[in-house]
Amino acid sequence: MPFDPSEIPHPPAVWAYELPGGWTVWAGRTDRDNDRLSLKVARNDDWWFHLRGMPGSHVVLFVRDGIEPDKGTVRAAAAIAAWHSKQRRGGTVAVTATRARYVSKPRGAKAGSVRIRKESVIKVKPAVPG
Repeated sequence: MPFDPSEIPHPPAVWAYELPGGWTVWAGRTDRDNDRLSLKVARNDDWWFHLRGMPGSHVVLFVRDGIEPDKGTVRAAAAIAAWHSKQRRGGTVAVTATRARYVSKPRGAKAGSVRIRKESVIKVKPAVPG
């Protein structure tokens, strides 16, 4: 686990998932939790995901000590982002993926609104591990 939530001042409320290989993924529960997760908790090299063009949770795949997740792990994290969105039952959907360093908040934007640079789009079916 990248963090002990008790070590984070005012930790965001999240859904937490463990993927094969010991990878940890967190999905924000509210707009404020999404802000804290994306802008305060996620580190520069962590992966960040969100359903493309529609409301949903901000999802972070925590990178461990410079070890890069494989393509299947990245796709599983994207599927979690799709699951925690309005398109949960939408078949295959497009999910934005980028490094957390490329996620910022525009001045004056409402909670949960972010600006994304250098995105990739991953098409996945919504799913959570289990």
